[in-house]
Amino acid sequence: MTGSTPAPFTADDYRARMARATREAADAGLAGLLVAPGPDMVWLTGYTPPAVTERLTLLVLVPGGEPVLVVPTLEAPDAEAAAGSTALGLRPWTDGVDPYAVTGALLDGRGRFGVSDNTWAMHLLGFQRALPHSSYAALTDALPMLRAVKDAAEVELLAAAGAAADAAFEEIRKVPFADRRESDVAQDLADLLRRFGHSQVDFTIVGSGPNGANPHHEVGDRFIRHGDMVVLDFGGLKDGYGSDTTRTVHVGEPTDEERRVHDLVRAAQEAGVQAVRPGAACQEVDRAARAVITEGGYGEYFIHRTGHGIGVTTHEPPYMIEGEEQPLVPGMCFSVEPGVYLPGRFGVRIEDIVTVTEDGGRRLNNTTREMVIVD
Repeated sequence: MTGSTPAPFTADDYRARMARATREAADAGLAGLLVAPGPDMVWLTGYTPPAVTERLTLLVLVPGGEPVLVVPTLEAPDAEAAAGSTALGLRPWTDGVDPYAVTGALLDGRGRFGVSDNTWAMHLLGFQRALPHSSYAALTDALPMLRAVKDAAEVELLAAAGAAADAAFEEIRKVPFADRRESDVAQDLADLLRRFGHSQVDFTIVGSGPNGANPHHEVGDRFIRHGDMVVLDFGGLKDGYGSDTTRTVHVGEPTDEERRVHDLVRAAQEAGVQAVRPGAACQEVDRAARAVITEGGYGEYFIHRTGHGIGVTTHEPPYMIEGEEQPLVPGMCFSVEPGVYLPGRFGVRIEDIVTVTEDGGRRLNNTTREMVIVD
């Protein structure tokens, strides 16, 4: 796939992110944030440890102090090479030294800290032993919107990932489906995502016939047959940002009911996208899509939320689900993916990534949502 290479994020970008995270932590009544290796650390610092091991690596953000990355001495050179390294201080520790004491010296021993969700239990228990009067909250609970609002550069990276996934769909619709295994088509999809620039393929769901009625069907060795509806849900990471799109194709001509259900899901997806606007609650997107399917008589067969956020991971807050009153903000990016699943028969799902703009929403996937007939 052609196109210019995105400009890398700079130390100033990471410095601004860490400063914002620290402010939001203080506003939430936290004494600071403890961020383990994973998507939060990548987003805040640009650093991915060469290996995630039992040795403690931790970003410490506390109000009034500089950001500090506690890192094993043997990995300090890798940390120093990270894009955001000049925006923080490094605190190396060597084997034989207690890393919880090293980190504890940076913290208020009676504070409440936000902890990234993928922190190992052994590390959190180590802090509790070192700081017995401290307390902790999962970052998703304490600061669920930390990574939710993307800046313009992040949105364009997501748009590029979406365009690459679209290119993969345009190619996969040309390949034979009938008399091939689901796993064969899934491999084709994975190869196409990589061809169009993905460094990581997270999933390639190919749900044919009755398997399409399982939204998270594990690809198997079922042979796709003439007359099958086939749900294609695929995505991964390109230049560090996610793609996730779903289209439902049909092998040969569909029945009247299959076409009717597909048209219903397409109308529901359009209604969900049209509900995207600044200030609307996340649940309004879910309600708009769900109302169309319910009114069409298939409400009981729409069995999952309408969408999820996407960024440096393919699933993250915010979630388009009943009860989520978080207002939409320009820069939020998430899926709109209603579906109908008829057990033992077939399923239909249509999914685009959408970003909130100043006056509505912008789709980041642009392949046809009409019924596509494949061979």
